Amino acid sequence: MLLKENFFKNYFSNSAEYKKNIIKTKKTFKHLLLNIKNNKIPPLISFEKNYKYSFSKLSIKKFSKYKNIIIVGMGGSSLGAKAIYSFFKKKINKKIFFFDNLDLDLNLKYKEIKNLKRSCFILVSKSGNTLETLVNFGTIFSKKIFKNKLVVITELADNSLIKIAKKYNAEIIEHKKFIGGRYSVLSETGMFPAALMGLKLEKFKNLNNLLKNKNFVDSLIHNVASIFTLNLRGYNNSIVINYNSSLNDLGYWYQQLSAESLGKKGKGINPFLSFAPKDHHSLMQLYLNGPKDKFFTFFNSEEKESKIKVNLNIYNENLSLKNKRLKSIIDAQNKATKNIFKLKKIPFRQINFKNRNEDELGKIFTFFMLETILLSYLLDVNAFNQPAVEEIKIETKKFLR
Repeated sequence: MLLKENFFKNYFSNSAEYKKNIIKTKKTFKHLLLNIKNNKIPPLISFEKNYKYSFSKLSIKKFSKYKNIIIVGMGGSSLGAKAIYSFFKKKINKKIFFFDNLDLDLNLKYKEIKNLKRSCFILVSKSGNTLETLVNFGTIFSKKIFKNKLVVITELADNSLIKIAKKYNAEIIEHKKFIGGRYSVLSETGMFPAALMGLKLEKFKNLNNLLKNKNFVDSLIHNVASIFTLNLRGYNNSIVINYNSSLNDLGYWYQQLSAESLGKKGKGINPFLSFAPKDHHSLMQLYLNGPKDKFFTFFNSEEKESKIKVNLNIYNENLSLKNKRLKSIIDAQNKATKNIFKLKKIPFRQINFKNRNEDELGKIFTFFMLETILLSYLLDVNAFNQPAVEEIKIETKKFLR
């Protein structure tokens, strides 16, 4: 899945600039290792197997009995759990509903939830005061349905969610202050919902072993040096082309991680999502012949062949499609696109998921978060704050007074 030869091999060869940035990235990686050893990157504590959660096995048992899980949260408070659910959806015997935006059609979405008696509710906000989370909670839910079924994940402070929790006698799970939302997927925010899904939490965590794994480290350094070099050359648009819809939410998780972590001081990389093969018919012309300011990440899965196939005798350009499996057709389009990208020297990397287990998804979570932190060092920005967003929050309050 994470192989050095899968990262921008078609673009970089013997470039002096690239070789220089490989050396620079290796030095930066050593600095990262030292910071990890000295606990100077607090969010990474949650990546370790011995991380102590602020929820108990009793809490997992209590809330695992519910058939529906309703998660209310914004950004990092829901994107990680959503990526996990989409990735494992076929094997999870529950339905999970996410209220992660403000929408005038919220009531329609709420009506999709059947049997509220068999539902539990999780409100997530690090600050405990996220406007959209509070509005969603106060707009569509009735206090009658919360008895013994409400969980609040937030900092232990004097905030709105703590007040709600006390009012409804809810279960309170501490959101550690030192873990920002976009880095929280392997902490309580992502792992408590994962536990309710029946997943094995310890399998997601493998930071120490990965940092000692030569293949993983070589892939990480090569990947980061490539992106850094591309950025210096004016390639500041990162396009994720996804050929498997169950990976869409992983793409949205990565988008937030990259955008909020690196978009500072006039620097950053614009992360966009593209959904294939649909976008072959809308955006591919731009990708192939438009400005040379984009690099690409291909998402796909090598899982077993889907049983869905073309049953009718349909012909396309003298090619019989009858009995062709849908997965084979999508994979053919994926391979064709990568071949054309190679010919045109359009920079891309590819990530293929093989095993669909906790270890594999945990590895990619870890890879992308380490990638982002290393890029922040090279770009000289703080990966863990988001000062500009606060300006809009302050301005919004003026209009709501």
